[in-house]
Amino acid sequence: MARDRTRLGDAEVQGWLKAHPGWALEGGMIRRTFGFADFRAAMAFVNRVADAAEAANHHPDIDIRYSKVTLALITHDAGGLTWRDTKLAEDADALAAT
Repeated sequence: MARDRTRLGDAEVQGWLKAHPGWALEGGMIRRTFGFADFRAAMAFVNRVADAAEAANHHPDIDIRYSKVTLALITHDAGGLTWRDTKLAEDADALAAT
């Protein structure tokens, strides 16, 4: 869908960030670090995100540091942030709560 690859404007990004605490704009990407009780819980989250990313055919950068997982999202072929990034970020927020 064309909306998937259309870059979001600065106002759209700022509005989305305001509505989604924990996410920040860094280096042109949206990024969030999630904390879990231990390594197993962090890895279970990573696996849930991997399933969602595969289903969306949109893959975040993932950094795992024991019980902390950082996701970074950008749509490289669009040269910036798109609806695909915000959607997967919202999915990750929901998956972190499960």
